[in-house]
Parts: sequence; structure tokens; C-alpha cells
Amino acid sequence: MTQDALEATHFLIDMDSTLVDSHRVVEWVWGEFAERHGLDRAEVLERCIGVPAIETLRHYLDDEPLAQQEFRYILDQEEGARQGIVEIPGAAAFVAALNPGQWALVTSATGTLARIRLELAGIQAPQVCVFGEDVSHGKPDPEPYRRAAEGVGVDPTTCIVLEDSPAGVRSGLAAGARVVVVGPMDHFDDRAPRIPDFRGITPAHVVELANTSR
Repeated sequence: MTQDALEATHFLIDMDSTLVDSHRVVEWVWGEFAERHGLDRAEVLERCIGVPAIETLRHYLDDEPLAQQEFRYILDQEEGARQGIVEIPGAAAFVAALNPGQWALVTSATGTLARIRLELAGIQAPQVCVFGEDVSHGKPDPEPYRRAAEGVGVDPTTCIVLEDSPAGVRSGLAAGARVVVVGPMDHFDDRAPRIPDFRGITPAHVVELANTSR
């Protein structure tokens, strides 16, 4: 691969469990939500991954004012959590190897929460970010990744999406991008290659791996 080819590739990257390890906070906050409403904890934790919090709340609560109340409470808890937020191994170095305009953050988190977690994890935010409040339809809808590709000025079919959740992978694929999974999720092994984390992984490695899925 030539350096020009690498620099022409854009990366659209999820945050939680892709760049930032926030699972302790997520398990605490959503586990408490499940307990408050007599829900199955494991089911709630599985459903909340990769999708906007309000959509998870609306799935379980048919009372919109209550869902909004829970949303504000959960957001306050998540924004206030300062312990247990770290980078996915190698993530900060991986994005630091990219040009600032070569990648976009695409997260279901709010902008405030995303910036808090990125700072705690020691990851510099890119020039283009798509937060949960920036889209009408969150993951698994393709809108977040289409909007991110538009933000960096390219067609999504020329981009590589890095994701960890089924909802995120479906969003990236539906947008027409190539997808590389970060972490253990193996639901899409036939359509998206995987890396365990970013240790020893360069942008060139990811491009080569993504090309195998074509």
C-alpha cells in the first residue's frame, strides 16, 4: 500500500468499547436501571450497547415523561463517572497516527459525555464528530455513518468503519462502508474482519484487513 492510498482512506470510528473502555460505568448505570424497573439485567445490558440511550429507555418504558426523566438521570450518572474510563489498548496511538481530518467519531453518546470520556481516556477528538443528538435515527440506521462521511467530505463507500456492537456494524454496512470489528463480537465474521484491540495495529493494517472483506 502506498502512503497516498493510506492518506486517502477515511476512518469512521465508534467510541464506547471501540476507542474507550467504559463497560464498568455502563454496567453500573444500566444495571441499576434494570433493578429500578424489575427488568432482566443481562437483557438490558445487551440491548443498550451501541444505540442511543433514549431509544433503549423507550423500548422498556411506554411512558415518555418517565423515559425522559430516566434519560436525564442516567446521563447525569454517566457524565459524573470519572473512574474506570480508559482507552481500549492502543486506541490513542492509533488515532494519533491519523491526520486530524482523516477520521470522524461516530457515537450514540451525547457530545458532552463523549468529550468527557475521550479526555479521560487520553484520546484527542477529531475535527468531525457525530453525536447522538446530531441524528434523527441512531444506529443501526445508516444515518450516523452517512453523516460522518459527509462531514469528512467523502462517500461512505470509500470509508472504513471501526465498531464493536451489532447495531454499529449494521449501521456501517447499511451506509455502504467497509467494517472492521474491534473486540470479541463475532456476529459478522462473514462480513467484517476483527481485531482484538489496537495493540500493534496501524492504520495501514486496518486498511489491508478491511480490503479482505470486499
